[in-house]
Amino acid sequence: MTRDELIDRTKRLIAESEGLLGAPSLDALQAWLRRSDELLATAWGSMDRYHLAWLMVGKPKGTVRGRPMTPDEEAAYVREVAGQKTSALRMSLDAVERQGMPFRGETGGIGPGGESRESGDQPAIPGPSRGRFDLPSEADDLAERVRLAREEAARHVAHDVPRAPRPARMQR
Repeated sequence: MTRDELIDRTKRLIAESEGLLGAPSLDALQAWLRRSDELLATAWGSMDRYHLAWLMVGKPKGTVRGRPMTPDEEAAYVREVAGQKTSALRMSLDAVERQGMPFRGETGGIGPGGESRESGDQPAIPGPSRGRFDLPSEADDLAERVRLAREEAARHVAHDVPRAPRPARMQR
């Protein structure tokens, strides 16, 4: 899945949630939850109970147990669960769209530094290398700093060699 596809599908699911909030239906909620679960699992991996509990998805405060829900209770349940899951979708959208985070199911598109993830057919960007969001890349500077740190470490190869014998009473 490309970044643009994930963004588009997430935005569509968020828009669908507004319909659920306006006209709540338990059947529509269940279908929408399946689609949103599939999308999030493709992008980020499946969520275990811990993740879902942390996101508070599907854990409404006033869950009815042991009897069928009244229409008002069902509508409140649908609205609450849809609102919780929509929050999770918005976090996912923010991570991909604004923060530029890589995701598990990512294929194709432009990755950090402007390189293509698919075919390498993107033209080279002249000038200093640019990273995500067209910010200057620190890759060249980082490589130089790593080289200098390795040179400095090489000067201290014998640094951890004992300089004097340890007295017997200090050895354990």
